[in-house]
Amino acid sequence: MTDPALLAAERAGVDLFSGVIGQPEAVEVLRAASRAPVHAYLLVGPRGSGKRALAHAFAAALLSEGWPDDEVARQATLALAGTHPDFTIVEREGASIDAKQIAEVVASSVRSSMEGGRRVLVLDEFHLVGGEAPKLLKSIEEPPVGTVFIVLADDVPADLITIASRCLRIDLATVSTDAIVERLIVEGVEPERAADAAASANGDLGRARLLATDERLALRREAWWSVPDRLDGSGSTAMELVDSLLGMIEDAMAPLVAVQAIEADELTAVIKARGERGSGRKQLEAKHKRQARRHRADEIRFGLGVLSRRYRDDLLAAGHPQQCIASIDAIALVAAGMVRNPNERLQLAALFGELGRFTNR
Repeated sequence: MTDPALLAAERAGVDLFSGVIGQPEAVEVLRAASRAPVHAYLLVGPRGSGKRALAHAFAAALLSEGWPDDEVARQATLALAGTHPDFTIVEREGASIDAKQIAEVVASSVRSSMEGGRRVLVLDEFHLVGGEAPKLLKSIEEPPVGTVFIVLADDVPADLITIASRCLRIDLATVSTDAIVERLIVEGVEPERAADAAASANGDLGRARLLATDERLALRREAWWSVPDRLDGSGSTAMELVDSLLGMIEDAMAPLVAVQAIEADELTAVIKARGERGSGRKQLEAKHKRQARRHRADEIRFGLGVLSRRYRDDLLAAGHPQQCIASIDAIALVAAGMVRNPNERLQLAALFGELGRFTNR
């Protein structure tokens, strides 16, 4: 006998929320909301708390409810993959979400559904919307029937308060390293490798899964850790180190590229069987570009974290602790500035030059 509490996609064999860990209350709320959603939801939580995975799962539930049994699984699977034609994800292209992107969101929100069902728009990193937020208020407050907004934010700054008041807010907590380790082990990862990947993933299960297949993770960690030993205060040395680390980051794309290749091959098979219309090719290409940008940023944050820990360890035995403190502060400043999409090569070169001067005083 079928459990009436199951959503349509779950009855069709799609495990909607398997990619979300450590957020049982949020999952319960959104599962209940999937059959009769309100117009807008705001998911608030720190980076790595699973906001994106939860948004994908919720979108898949929304887009698959109400379809005939033979269509439910297809609708849900496309949404989970981020390739559903009625599932739009908006990410900032610069330091903040600009007026052009806001206009595109407004225009997209009133388009008709390509599949004939609901439409879902996910607005990512909306704590960086800045002064453009008021232009979205009417669209989020009164979207067309069948359109649901899912707004993702690390926090709710003053610019977002009015929009937040029009959404059903769901707060997410930081996902523990132990929870990620446990999930990776269940998925077949060896405990030692699972612990290493989880510790480097900043609470992000998807990144942890990639790192668990990355044979060069320890090598990159050691490269960042040894940066202070190689700095001599010269600009040429700083730039050589930066280029070496960025090259290693490019190499670290290999596990992600492998996953993306599988997704592309699967889509090609679907297109051959069902045709191009509604296949989600453009959505998949956009998703892969977003993943590559995020992977690069995550790798640099990881490296800066390793570098900061090195200076904290050195601080305990330092004869001149003020130099270590200044170095830690400089690293923190660069890490905080990552949200503005800086020129990574120049930012890191400037940082290493500064760290080299501290070291050689």
